[in-house]
Amino acid sequence: MELVRQLKSYRLTTAEILYHMPDHPQLLQSYIWQDLDLSPEFPVLRKFLDFWHSSLEGRLHSVRVASCGIVHPGNVRTPTELRLH
Repeated sequence: MELVRQLKSYRLTTAEILYHMPDHPQLLQSYIWQDLDLSPEFPVLRKFLDFWHSSLEGRLHSVRVASCGIVHPGNVRTPTELRLH
């Protein structure tokens, strides 16, 4: 399943999420999120951030995103000469 998603242009996406601690709002805490997602819309990350906003107490401060393709569809090359010994 993961390989199929990667072949459909999903990329490994890492987000560093800074948020205000619920008990001490003046302090920031860091959370690292990582999953396969589509760049540049990032629907999986957006769904996670919507969940965070609606369900968790820590108010978001900022999100920094990095994305990198892992698997690319290969080019098939046929040999021009084939020798069997």
